[in-house]
Amino acid sequence: MRTLHTCLAPLRRTFAPHLERLRETLDGLNLQPGQTVVDCTLGRGGHASAIAHRLGAGGLLIGIDSDPRNLEFASRRVGASGAAARVRFFHANFAELTDVLAAANATTVDGVLADLGLSTNQLFDEHYGLSFAHPMPLDMRLDPRLDTTAADLVNTMREDDLADVLYELAQERYSRRIARKIAEARRQSPINTTDRLAELVRSAIPRAGGARKRGGAPEKIDPATRTFLALRIAVNREVENLAALLGQAPRALSPGGRFAVISFQSTEDRLVKQAFRSAEQAGLLKVLTRKPVTPTDQELAANPRSRSAKLRVAERV
Repeated sequence: MRTLHTCLAPLRRTFAPHLERLRETLDGLNLQPGQTVVDCTLGRGGHASAIAHRLGAGGLLIGIDSDPRNLEFASRRVGASGAAARVRFFHANFAELTDVLAAANATTVDGVLADLGLSTNQLFDEHYGLSFAHPMPLDMRLDPRLDTTAADLVNTMREDDLADVLYELAQERYSRRIARKIAEARRQSPINTTDRLAELVRSAIPRAGGARKRGGAPEKIDPATRTFLALRIAVNREVENLAALLGQAPRALSPGGRFAVISFQSTEDRLVKQAFRSAEQAGLLKVLTRKPVTPTDQELAANPRSRSAKLRVAERV
């Protein structure tokens, strides 16, 4: 029988910084040969390839991603990984989980995984317009089926509504100043690029000692980070879609099946925690992680981007 170490060997070179979180996730799902598992966020296929190896020849992996570019990449990667499990891939948002399972003829499943983090390629590819590191079109859509871009929001939303989005979705305490600056600038010309938006945000935020302060300590992130985060969440309807998934996934699990969610933002983690607690009170789930699993010091040293990752797992009763 192949060991987990052997199964993960093809992934080791590319995914070395993430192996610790990958192992914890796989262990949390308690995967067994022959099961049916849904990876709701295929991304670049790292989790999916490892899951497919665990499931073996009798297993079925159902992969979902709202980004067709990542879906295509992940399908090739899983296919080349040598895993024996059957695979079905769907271009869909995980909010459409129930419809995907119906299309896959899967009445219930043994595991559901959602890794809510972005892929690195999405952050830096100008196709997505997510980064202020380089000038890009201000888009931010991960799913091309969506109609509204970030440029649409910043150029058409009422100033007060825009401020509310920044504050509610990213806890931006200078949301009113930023919204006012954007409203003033767009009256001169539309804001259509990431670098222009970033400069407007930075100019709206007061600096103390060369860097804005938060809780008495210098702010380490770029002042535009929270604005970009809030707009991305709004454009991709991330809060609404996560709420839909959290409502659907527990009912899709067979008894003993597990639901694992990796979140990277406090808003996401709070939604997951509350949904797990409510499902437990309703007799649907048993929460297995009273406190979220967070990265070890070793993983943080190898992969600083994992610092905010929180893994929560629950089991269908």
